[in-house]
Amino acid sequence: MTYTPLNITGLAILLMLSTLTLYLFPHPIILIIIGLAPFVLWGMVNFSFAIVLAFIIFSFFRIHEVFPILEPLKLPLLLALAAIFIIFLRASILQNLHAYWCPQFTYLILFSLLVTIAVPFASNVAVATKAWTGVYSKIILITFIIAWMMRKESHFISASRVFIFAGAVVGLVALYNKFNGIGLVEGTRVTIGRDIGSLLGDPNDLALVLLYPMAFAIATFLEQSLSKFERLFSLTTFCILLYALLATQSRGGLLGFLAVISLFAYKRIRSKVLLFTGGAMALTVLFTVAKISERASGGAAEVGIDESAMGRLYAWQAAWNMALDNPILGVGINNFYYNYFFYSSHWDGLNHAVHSTWFGVLAESGFVGLILFVTLIVSTLLMSLKMLNTIKVEDHTPGIRVALNAAPAGIIGFIVSGTFLTQGFIWPIYLQVALVIALNRYLQPMSGSRTT
Repeated sequence: MTYTPLNITGLAILLMLSTLTLYLFPHPIILIIIGLAPFVLWGMVNFSFAIVLAFIIFSFFRIHEVFPILEPLKLPLLLALAAIFIIFLRASILQNLHAYWCPQFTYLILFSLLVTIAVPFASNVAVATKAWTGVYSKIILITFIIAWMMRKESHFISASRVFIFAGAVVGLVALYNKFNGIGLVEGTRVTIGRDIGSLLGDPNDLALVLLYPMAFAIATFLEQSLSKFERLFSLTTFCILLYALLATQSRGGLLGFLAVISLFAYKRIRSKVLLFTGGAMALTVLFTVAKISERASGGAAEVGIDESAMGRLYAWQAAWNMALDNPILGVGINNFYYNYFFYSSHWDGLNHAVHSTWFGVLAESGFVGLILFVTLIVSTLLMSLKMLNTIKVEDHTPGIRVALNAAPAGIIGFIVSGTFLTQGFIWPIYLQVALVIALNRYLQPMSGSRTT
């Protein structure tokens, strides 16, 4: 490490904090803590990506809610603080973060600024403030951290494997709940942690969480140069994820699954007529196997346009009305539900969720917000497709090829399923954006070593 004035200042601050702590808490154990601090810092710096990856897993897959026994440990909060502290260390003292910028960051920061500015003008300021401080602000910060921290080939390989493993864990718990009748919605639709208010307590949200690792599982299985064990594990995970996805009976999730599969099939099936015919047949089979017709809402018992579909149409109409009334800033983050009564043409005595990422963003951030959000997603998808189509994959290792193939599939799955699921202000898409940005940066010709 080069000792610059900034390094020396940072070290002096750490020394002052240690002295102040010992002065305020004159206990022998403080000496032990101070003595161990350098080793802890060394571990945090040298295993910084592992900490960031652990935070991703807990935040995206909600592992602490999948296994509620972990909830009291507050692991997502601790890992978030550790990740932020690591960024401070690497940016100020070690000076080896090497932050960079790209167009996607510009769209992201403009969108997040719009959402932030809208908070004090929201219909329900308290709800908007809680959503921004509790979740959204952390998402934006960690998106930059993930993109800047993923620098080595091993990072992408580790992320792919951990995504697959975490997906298998969530899928198995979902199947366990299904077989034991735990937390079922409408008597048939599987959830996780519904009794504790988990994000996965909504079958539609659970379906989207299951989709992303599915893209990595497929990409890994199709990579023939990998070991037989890894490919077999990926195939097993894919089957678990598919079965769990079917158990959610989420129509948006099933369409998203078909979109993910279609991207891989498009590259391997020459006859496009066969591809589209097979896709239509697969969709019919999926809806049959998932027993969509047996759903209490949206099932075969409902005549004409079913109740679930009509509920979405009413919600989308309400979102459009909110945007017309608040075209610049929208009604505020997480405020759609609380404004449904005032903007819906059909009131059945209950407020409803918007059940669409695009209409949700439109209602809560206005037309400007929707344009920025769509620009972010489309530009990220185009970047991932460009990497896939222009980079010679044979020049890279199997791990990088897995990430290259999985990245656009995950985004396409989000775009399709997000049309029917509310995911504009939570983790999934932002994680995918960060991964694509980092992968694009890694594959660009760079001066100096990528492994700094």
